[in-house]
Amino acid sequence: MHLVRRVFLFRSSDNGVLGTLNSSAQKLQDSTNTTHMSKASLSVGLGLYAVPFTQQVENLSHDSLIRRAASVVTDSSSTFLSQTTLALIDSLADYAKAVHTRIALQRQYLATLGKLSPAEDDSLWKLINNQRAEVTDRLSQCKHYETTWTFAMDISKMAVEAAYVSGAEQASITIRTNIQLAQSQIDEAKKGSAEADRKLAETKADEIQRMAEYHAFLQNNDHEMHEAYLRED
Repeated sequence: MHLVRRVFLFRSSDNGVLGTLNSSAQKLQDSTNTTHMSKASLSVGLGLYAVPFTQQVENLSHDSLIRRAASVVTDSSSTFLSQTTLALIDSLADYAKAVHTRIALQRQYLATLGKLSPAEDDSLWKLINNQRAEVTDRLSQCKHYETTWTFAMDISKMAVEAAYVSGAEQASITIRTNIQLAQSQIDEAKKGSAEADRKLAETKADEIQRMAEYHAFLQNNDHEMHEAYLRED
């Protein structure tokens, strides 16, 4: 009877020890999981930075950090330059298109001078005036984007110098190439707008001459009609 009780007590005590061990093991596992989660969170957090914290920390000297920063500057400058270049190219194309539309309307008016009814003449003049306003708006837009593009070019040129001085030679070469490409694209786009301006100037000169001839013709007809009227009297 005593033996049974001892065995029973031992088993009860053994279960208590096992329960304590199990509890300790669970706490240790929870602590380990928490540590792993903290390490994972730390790893994710550090992943947001440009410089990896866990890889070759001893090699991240001031010079290497400066070169990396200079590369970031050149990348941002290149993006800014490409966006402003695209905006300016599109605005120059829109301006040239608006000018050509105005030229077509002006030539249509000159070709039908004296042949339209007053209502048709008035309607065509309204179209011409509306197109003149469109050309003015497009030109204003071109000036706006050109100012921004010029600023982007200046920043990019400074980024070239910063990359070169910091030792980021490849980044310096890349952005210098981008600057040359942007300049050539803008020069080509400006040729189209300049050609449109040249044709518009020619049309204006032709308009002045044709209007002068038309008014002279009207005055001559009025004079002939007046003389014929006097002869009839």
